[in-house]
Amino acid sequence: MNALQPIYTLATECQDCYKCIRGCPVKAIKVEGGYASIEADRCVFCGHCVRACPNGAKKVRDDVRRVERLLRAKRRVMVSLAPSFASEFPGAGPARMAAALERLGFAGVSETALGAQEVTARCRELLASGGAPVLISSACPVVVQYIRRYRPECTRLLTPLLSPMLAHARLLRAAFGEDIAVVFIGPCIAKKHEADTHPELVDAVLTFEDLRQWMERAGVKPADIDPGDAAFVPRAAGTGAFYPIEGGMIEGVREAGSEALFMSCSGLRGVDLALDGIEEMRPEKPLFLELLACEGGCVNGPKTSGRAGAVRRRLRVLRYVRPGDDAATGLPIGAGYSPEPPPRPPSSETQIRDVLRSVGKYSIEDQLNCGGCGYDSCRAFAAAFLMGRAERRMCVTYMRKLAEKKTHALMQKMPSAVVLVDENLRILECNPSFARFFGPSDSEDPQPRALENQPLDTLAPFHNLFQTVLETGEEILGRDVRFQGRVFHVTIFSVELHAVVGGIFRDETQPAVQKEQIVGRARRVIENNLRTVQQIAYLIGENAAESEIALNAIVDSFSPEDIDENGQPE
Repeated sequence: MNALQPIYTLATECQDCYKCIRGCPVKAIKVEGGYASIEADRCVFCGHCVRACPNGAKKVRDDVRRVERLLRAKRRVMVSLAPSFASEFPGAGPARMAAALERLGFAGVSETALGAQEVTARCRELLASGGAPVLISSACPVVVQYIRRYRPECTRLLTPLLSPMLAHARLLRAAFGEDIAVVFIGPCIAKKHEADTHPELVDAVLTFEDLRQWMERAGVKPADIDPGDAAFVPRAAGTGAFYPIEGGMIEGVREAGSEALFMSCSGLRGVDLALDGIEEMRPEKPLFLELLACEGGCVNGPKTSGRAGAVRRRLRVLRYVRPGDDAATGLPIGAGYSPEPPPRPPSSETQIRDVLRSVGKYSIEDQLNCGGCGYDSCRAFAAAFLMGRAERRMCVTYMRKLAEKKTHALMQKMPSAVVLVDENLRILECNPSFARFFGPSDSEDPQPRALENQPLDTLAPFHNLFQTVLETGEEILGRDVRFQGRVFHVTIFSVELHAVVGGIFRDETQPAVQKEQIVGRARRVIENNLRTVQQIAYLIGENAAESEIALNAIVDSFSPEDIDENGQPE
């Protein structure tokens, strides 16, 4: 566990379900020692694993304490509030939201949409210059991280601009001084990583979930607050508030009369498909792509409350956007992005095949590609294993076959007779001892497989014991039954309640068993004798101690009170 990372794992809560691997679009998860940890150098911080984990083992770093320390330090702490707050706190409105945050101790609240408007203005300039045939928005930190790490050939197509959050932080510092602290609040986990890489601009990031919990502890309810004269500073935003919805950025970037082409796409799966072959495109007109990691946009971010559908969330933002000052300040918000592909150790076809064989996959037909391990194919699992990110026991079919082999080997070697029956009392499996004791008498060497699917009542008269366990679910232990001149010590138990029952029969008439019984009884007699001797010794010791105490009391009562150093009465 590394709680300093934006996303980390509580090892004690991880239950080997591998749902986080299935949910992770880049498989940035390493399974070691039975639990799944996040690999920060591969993660894009989309939050899919957090949502997928059924046990809450995937945690998002809580920065509330860091913010409280900033407030206690008497610094002026300004809030950069994501415009998606309109869908998350629909009953608040700008004034009440500003007042609520000021009650928590912030010096002022500003809309991140102002930074978005700076980005919008610069994007217009880039499109007008006609320098690049294709431009990809750098507004979404998950998309930027994904491109840099997994589609590095597309990195050069990213707009060379800061994200709206970072641009807004720069704007706030220019307006209120470099000594202020800036805290971003929004629905995005990746913003925490973005802030970690730009500590000179953003001091901390809170998710909407963090903010809700903080407000509940502080007893602050935005919808019930009298806002007074509270308002966003330094001014209200305009079209920059469209950014949280898919296509919202394009609403601001598109200019009347512009010949540029605009497309939007959301969801990492869709983003990946959109990027295929794009680096080779040479469109006749400039093409601007708005790519968002969350389907539908930031209003469906990983740390939204999820209390409303996507359409309702989108409508809330559309209703919130109001006329405002869209003018850009000309603040320098340029940025450069370079490829950052994660290390990938080379793996040969021979190595892949060796791993597959080690989990019982010797042919193409054996590669079921079931996805139980979290990977899309058996070959992908083998590649992850070679990189030290997966374990053999993650393969469900391998573990099932291994368990079956162990069970089969154990049953075959057991001297006792073992049988498993279904709810209809038909034999599912048995071992050679059972076939030998209870199989057809006309067969010299009955085989266990010949008894499979046979009704138990045609072989043994004690089938009613199995029926009782099937119906009640209560085990039968230590019952002795007679069959064909033998005495069997029987244990009958549920394997699957009311569905599968197992039975173990030990032949008490075998010399080895009789010898074992005699030895066992002798040991019990010896143990009982030892316990008796120990009790007698304890009682003798206790009586001796009591006698000594009584005699000493008598001596003391008859002794002179004052005796000199020579033992003589004074």
